[in-house]
Amino acid sequence: MSRPALPDDTELRDRVRGLDLDSKIRLLTGADLWRLPAEPRIGLSAVTMSDGPQGVRGTGDDPAEAGLLAPAPSALAAAWDTDLAERLGELFATEARRKGVDVVLAPVVNLQRTPVAGRHFEYFSEDPLLTGTLAAAVVRGLQSRGVGACLKHFVANDSETDRTRYRARLDERTLREVYLAPFEQVLAEAEPWSVMAAYSGLDDGTESAPMTENARLLREVLKGEFAFSGPVVSDWAATRSTVASAAGGLDLVMPGPDGPWGGALAAAVRAGEVDEQLVDDKVLRLLRLARHVGRLDGPGPAPVPAEPAEEEFRLLRDVAARGTVLLRNEADLLPLTPDGIRSVALIGPNAVAPYLQGGGSAYVPAVRTVSFEEGLRAALHEDVRLSVHRGGDARLRLPYASAELLADPDTGATGVRADHLDADGNRIAGEVRATGDWTTYDGFGSETRRVLLRTVLTLTEPGTHRLEFGCAGRFSVNVDGEEVLAGDDGRGVELVLESSHNHPPLRGIGVEVGPEGRRLVLALDLTVVDAGGYGRFVTAQLRHAPPGPTPYEEIAEAAAAAQAADVAVVVVGTNEEVESEGWDRTGLDLPGHQNDLVRKVIAANPRTIVVVNAGAPVLLPWADEAPALLWAWLPGQEAGHALADVLLGRTEPSGRLPWTLPASAEDVPVPDAVPRDGIVDYTEGVHVGHRAWDRAGLVPAFPFGHGLGWTRWTYESVTLSPSPVSANLPSPAGGDGLNLTVALTNTGPWAGREVVQVYLEPPQDGSDRPVRLLAGFAAVRAEPGARVTAEVHVPARAFRVWDSEASAWRTPPGRYRLHVSRSSRDARLTAEVTVDDGRLYPTV
Repeated sequence: MSRPALPDDTELRDRVRGLDLDSKIRLLTGADLWRLPAEPRIGLSAVTMSDGPQGVRGTGDDPAEAGLLAPAPSALAAAWDTDLAERLGELFATEARRKGVDVVLAPVVNLQRTPVAGRHFEYFSEDPLLTGTLAAAVVRGLQSRGVGACLKHFVANDSETDRTRYRARLDERTLREVYLAPFEQVLAEAEPWSVMAAYSGLDDGTESAPMTENARLLREVLKGEFAFSGPVVSDWAATRSTVASAAGGLDLVMPGPDGPWGGALAAAVRAGEVDEQLVDDKVLRLLRLARHVGRLDGPGPAPVPAEPAEEEFRLLRDVAARGTVLLRNEADLLPLTPDGIRSVALIGPNAVAPYLQGGGSAYVPAVRTVSFEEGLRAALHEDVRLSVHRGGDARLRLPYASAELLADPDTGATGVRADHLDADGNRIAGEVRATGDWTTYDGFGSETRRVLLRTVLTLTEPGTHRLEFGCAGRFSVNVDGEEVLAGDDGRGVELVLESSHNHPPLRGIGVEVGPEGRRLVLALDLTVVDAGGYGRFVTAQLRHAPPGPTPYEEIAEAAAAAQAADVAVVVVGTNEEVESEGWDRTGLDLPGHQNDLVRKVIAANPRTIVVVNAGAPVLLPWADEAPALLWAWLPGQEAGHALADVLLGRTEPSGRLPWTLPASAEDVPVPDAVPRDGIVDYTEGVHVGHRAWDRAGLVPAFPFGHGLGWTRWTYESVTLSPSPVSANLPSPAGGDGLNLTVALTNTGPWAGREVVQVYLEPPQDGSDRPVRLLAGFAAVRAEPGARVTAEVHVPARAFRVWDSEASAWRTPPGRYRLHVSRSSRDARLTAEVTVDDGRLYPTV
């Protein structure tokens, strides 16, 4: 069913007709990395885009620009709170306007199909309904303030390995019921103003093509069935064809100004290979977007305050705290009573260096960050002694070399000298920078062909020092005149797409330093990489670690500190080497010696609280031994304040797991998403996430939806709407269905928030249906002893299956059960529904 044309589309079409073919096609490729072309003749100003799942990064025009860093999307999903998600979307809109951004490339509604996916933290959930519900709320918040959302990555783009080349192969029923479902829901409930086509391709048995060329999904399904009226934007540098992508339904090639369209597309139109009406439709869709964001006629968007307000920091703090999941709380160790604490040992590699955000395009330079140490010091009484102990380094890569160790060989000033050389080796520019990190340097003209980095590294501490070098492209690294590393990779944009431009392979060497110290002359000769719309860059990393204690010595020191403290707080987790865009994880273990650290601290102090600082699942073999266990996600800039709020009882950790936490790697239903012969096979079908665990009868460490909170709840009764309800309304989100009224009482000692979850158990009549699926949820709050009711809507869509032969939805007859639950494995009440002739009847 198509939506009616907007009232002023006729006027927009007149603007399109006023342009010649070349002018229209010029609008269909970005003007640069982030901006779309302007066309003053029709009142069109440039529309600006920016990355944004964890904030709004901006355009990079100001290298010193910083912004608000929110918790990762998985942390927001853990709150199971649509109002909170909408408020965060509103904050993103305000932040976007501060940075001159019109469209935020978010939210991401791909599913957490496998726990090792590199961008798992950037996705909301393993469940389609939870993902779609929260993403729709974020979109509503963004667009309510005139900033466009770009829903991504359409569709089934759930792996980073070979992400620009592989094809996802899945049957149409799985595609419709699982991977298209959150896109369809967000489109129906929030009407995002743009959609991004993924790097990967898809084979649904009817058409096999890259997503930028998939006419069946882009034109027939997205623009036809789902009635999407905005532009389909390519992922950056994803478009590899001219005619196939233009005819397939793509509307905008990003970035620009180069790309496969331009003159080639104009020639294809003139040759009759592409209908000019398709070009007109693409321009019309872009004009609709520009009109939405205030870039078509008029003065443009209204200004916003230049600096973030205190309530914005407070919101980020609330999201991080309320999304925290309390997994275990033996003997009610939490919340802590501040009056009874005289000493706290804060322990762990992530206690010293918190992992606040995932790597890749989601990265946002934060306007401020509050470490776990800072947050606890601000919250505890002044007379409480807080000691901090790393307990071993969890990172495989060494830290960047300290600036004070580096000296310009020409002047002796602190830093690394960079000479820009032309094709003949002549010096044409230069500068000195006080850092060993040149990962994303891009500030030279087109005549620069090489960059020569030179520095003198002075080491004074006796012992074995470790050095690591990492570069991308073509390069050579010399130490005291001897080549220790070289590369001859002539690729361009591919180095960006696979993230080796900021995560290059490293070569390590050991350096022995005696009492007299040692000076090393380093020279790194780097050929400039031309990455098209991403610009021209070089990558160089100089990393260094002095002699120091072994991890086991650090663990012993941390355990001794824990034994001497009233309370031990151990923060373990992942880091930027583990969770990032550009690569998938190779396993689920905590990096380094963190498992040993946790066990030693628990043995040393029975009042140990373990905090997991990770976006995606990691194995916790000691989970049953931890007196208290919190999952704190990638919590963003207010991490320390949020954790202190939770530990001291100021904010209830009312989060619930948006995914299943495995007890062992062998149990994981989809252990990886590595392409085999270029194909990722979705052989599990509709059994994604917790559905797969139920189907296999496996017991996870903690199930989907699990979370304790501070208090306890008694579920008393459930009633269904008494009248039969039609299951045949056309709304993609289900539209109609059943309402459940659940009565429950807070029987614990604290005020609290409870997430009432409803799971649908269809009849197991031989068809391949999930054992249970999430069908609805709602949250309630109550004081101790108070009785409340939760109203949970279960849409008719939850009962339906996709009939591939008929290419239509149908509702199989039979008796269904609705389980009112605290998690996917903790049902408290059950009601029954009978489906007959496509209609739903509550069973009395």
